[in-house]
Amino acid sequence: MRGLTGEKLRRFPVRLRGILLGRPADLILHPSAPRLLGLDVLCGDGTHRFLSSAAATVREEEIEVGSPFVLLDLPSESLYRTRACPLSKLIGTPVGDDGAVLRDVVLGPGWTIDELVLEDGGGERRVPFGGTLVPEHAP
Repeated sequence: MRGLTGEKLRRFPVRLRGILLGRPADLILHPSAPRLLGLDVLCGDGTHRFLSSAAATVREEEIEVGSPFVLLDLPSESLYRTRACPLSKLIGTPVGDDGAVLRDVVLGPGWTIDELVLEDGGGERRVPFGGTLVPEHAP
């Protein structure tokens, strides 16, 4: 999975033994560690469900799950919804002092965030990452 961008991961279908269950709508980031907690998956019935990264395996062009029961229908007050942060809320956030803004993350082994994709007047560039993206006051 090394070098997989969030944009590319969102294009992969979520499948169970070849059966389409849904598609990632967003990436859910850990509130204090540089890693992905899971995915917000838009399922076939139109419901958004949480898929923990621990329950997902990235294959060639798909995200595989072992059971449909790993797609969780979480209440709005759940820890994942109140403490973690969707990547979509961070896109466009200024990063650093040079005027660059966040465009995407690059995932590595263990769902870690290895790099950030930044954009400034000179275009996009990837930079190593080792901090946290989620603001302390994130909903």
